[in-house]
Amino acid sequence: MPEKTTKAGKTVAVIGAGIVGVSTAIWLQRDGHNVIIIDKAGPGEGTSHGNGGVLASCSIVPVTVPGLLAKAPRMLFDPNQPLFLKWSYLPKLAPWLIRYLGNANADAVQRRAAALHQIIGDSLADHQALSAGTDAEKWVVPSDYLFLYNDRAHYESDAFGWSVRKAHGFEWDLLEGEAFRTYDPAYGPALDCAARLKDHGRIADPGRYVKDLAAHAEANGARILIGEASDIVRENGRVSGVRVGGETVTCDAAVLATGVWSGPLAKKLGIDVPLESERGYHLELWEPNIMPRSPVMVASGKFVATPMDGRLRLAGIVEFGGLDAPPSRAPYALLKKNIEAAIPGIAWKETREWMGHRPSVADSIPVIGAVPGVEGAFLGFGHDHVGLTGGPKTGRLLAQLVSGRSPNMDLAPYSPTRFQ
Repeated sequence: MPEKTTKAGKTVAVIGAGIVGVSTAIWLQRDGHNVIIIDKAGPGEGTSHGNGGVLASCSIVPVTVPGLLAKAPRMLFDPNQPLFLKWSYLPKLAPWLIRYLGNANADAVQRRAAALHQIIGDSLADHQALSAGTDAEKWVVPSDYLFLYNDRAHYESDAFGWSVRKAHGFEWDLLEGEAFRTYDPAYGPALDCAARLKDHGRIADPGRYVKDLAAHAEANGARILIGEASDIVRENGRVSGVRVGGETVTCDAAVLATGVWSGPLAKKLGIDVPLESERGYHLELWEPNIMPRSPVMVASGKFVATPMDGRLRLAGIVEFGGLDAPPSRAPYALLKKNIEAAIPGIAWKETREWMGHRPSVADSIPVIGAVPGVEGAFLGFGHDHVGLTGGPKTGRLLAQLVSGRSPNMDLAPYSPTRFQ
């Protein structure tokens, strides 16, 4: 049931029409507020369109695990590893990268896992609650989620990550040999071991899902404004509007949810977040002759293969190169090579490519909360690899904050002020 608001009828500008922004807008409407959604390209056009499509509740372990510092240089020089760097970007990247790699230790991993578990640990139910009664609900598909390994020794080499998941209550079955083949005969003999987690899900078309959610918000009275927000206007310490294309859009509160593009506006509000783009790639194989049963993470290549409407989407890769450089060719070639190794004999009719920007905060924890000293300003961004997974819960939390209610969880780990 929609929650009742204690302060009805604010006009709230939501800046950003990805999954976080659109989720926030819908929960705000259910709380009785008037909503304006502002986005430079329109709903579901950015990272929310191109993600891996898995509702990956178990993805509480960050990229920055112990040992990364030793492995990273070697990975950068190995064309078969899913880590790329545009070297000309390194001087600009360096300050953020030093802070990021400083979190590659067990304590930081545990902090991140505890924080993310609250946001993504029940993602399937969160998406079902968000999309209920909308045209978007057809895209939400309950499913297993499998991590595929070469053999048991390969799985056991990943023991640290599994110990973190176990500590947060995740359970899984280990399928080996014939048991795995029986579960899903799509894969070749090189993959002989799978950890299967139940109660996960997938979005069968992430871009259309977000568009359908936005259309529902619009049908319920939301105004969708295409344009770039350049500032959040304040009067006497409180939000009074948003500057878009030289005009001021009047509002009582503003939520900033523009992913990796959130940094400059957050800085104008006095919050300097160490935020960087982890450039991600996807390759879509349309009308494949072999379709896997469930979304999988192929551990050797660190890529996800997700069955979608009419195609198989391969997503993964981390490339550091900023917001402006064009896509590299090597990540697409690596994804193609890896899927052909995982599913021998796979063929398809058409290939589509995409590159986008994951918003990565240096400590791998999103920024969610009110801006101190600016009444009516709220932030929600920085979900790195789990933006789709965590979007609905983040939106619900932000709507509660705008409505003046205290969420029933501790928001301190996500505090916008933690870097000051």
